[in-house]
Amino acid sequence: MINFIKNFRKDEDGAVTVDWVVLTAAVVGLAIAAYGTISANTQTLIGTAATAVATENTNFGN
Repeated sequence: MINFIKNFRKDEDGAVTVDWVVLTAAVVGLAIAAYGTISANTQTLIGTAATAVATENTNFGN
């Protein structure tokens, strides 16, 4: 039993797993934040381009 406790204290596999889980969660969080920013800016850009095209289209006939 004593050997089991000593080996358990020396074993760092659980700590490494926790580190990887935290690191992966941080990467996923950053990806979600980046997607939100890119998506919002893309929608704004598409709206601006659509307005410009519509304006040019209505001015083209005159």
